[in-house]
Amino acid sequence: MSKSNKAVVLVSGGLDSATVLAMARDLGYQCYALSMDYGQRHRIELDRAKKVALTNGATEHRVVRIDIGNFGGSALTDRDISVPTEETADIPITYVPARNTVFLSVALGWAEVLEAQAIFIGANAVDYSGYPDCRPEYIDAFQQLANLATKTGVGGHTIRIEAPIIQLTKAEIIREGMRLGVDYSQTISCYNPRTDGKVCGECDSCRIRAAGFAAAGMPDPALAAD
Repeated sequence: MSKSNKAVVLVSGGLDSATVLAMARDLGYQCYALSMDYGQRHRIELDRAKKVALTNGATEHRVVRIDIGNFGGSALTDRDISVPTEETADIPITYVPARNTVFLSVALGWAEVLEAQAIFIGANAVDYSGYPDCRPEYIDAFQQLANLATKTGVGGHTIRIEAPIIQLTKAEIIREGMRLGVDYSQTISCYNPRTDGKVCGECDSCRIRAAGFAAAGMPDPALAAD
C-alpha cells in the first residue's frame, strides 16, 4: 500500500482507538487523527488522545467540538447521572445517544475533503458494554450511508469504513497493540476518573480493560505508571 494513501482515524485516548491508529499506520496509511469534544465528563481522554496521536505517527490531530452531551441522557455527559459500577444485561446508561453516528459523520466530511481512502474506528462487539453502534451490522449500514451521501461515493470512489478490531477480544486487541509498539500507559479507558487522573477501577470500562490485560497475561502499563 502506498504511503500516499490517507485515512481518518477516530482517536478517543482509549486502548481500542490507540490500537486501531497503530494498525492503520502499520497498513501504510497516512493517518489523520480525529477526536471529539462532545461534552464528556471524562475530559482527560482528550489529553490522552493528543499523546496517542503524537506517539503513534499521526500526520495531524484535530479536536472537533460537537456538544451532543448538551442533550444529556448519558452518565458520560450528565453529572446528575452516576456512572454505574455494576454490570447490567441492558444497554448501560453510559451509552451516549447517536455518538458513533455523529463521530463517523464528522470523520466522513474530513475524509472527503482530504480525499482519504478510509475511516478507521475502534468499535468492538466482543468485549464491550453492549452499545448498539458498535455492532458489525451498524458499521455495514454506515458504509451504505457513506456510499450514498457523499460526492465521493456517488462518483464511485468509496470511502471505506474500517473497524479492524470489531471481532477481537480485548486480550487480542492488547496483544496486537503490543506487537505494534502501542504505549498503553498513555491511554485511559475509565468513565469516571478521579480529579488527579487516576482511574476508578470500578466502572464497566475499567473492568473490561482489567480483564483484557489479565487474559493477555500482562500487567496494565497505565496502572504501573500510576
